[in-house]
Amino acid sequence: MTGVVIGIAIAIWTSTLMRDMLHGVRPGDPLTFAAVGLVLAVVAILASLVPALRATRVDPVVALKTE
Repeated sequence: MTGVVIGIAIAIWTSTLMRDMLHGVRPGDPLTFAAVGLVLAVVAILASLVPALRATRVDPVVALKTE
C-alpha cells in the first residue's frame, strides 16, 4: 500500500513536469491514472498466466526432489 501511495505521488509530480507534452489530459487526471493502472494490472496477469499454468502441471514431490 505504501508503494502505491508513493508511486501515485511521484506520477503526479512527474506529470506536472511534463505538462507541455500532455495534450488533452490534465496532469492529475484520475481517469487516466486508473486506466493506466488497469492496463498494467492486465498485462501483469497475462504475463504470469503461462508460467503459473505450467507450474500447476508439475508434481510437487518431483519438484521438491530435484532441488
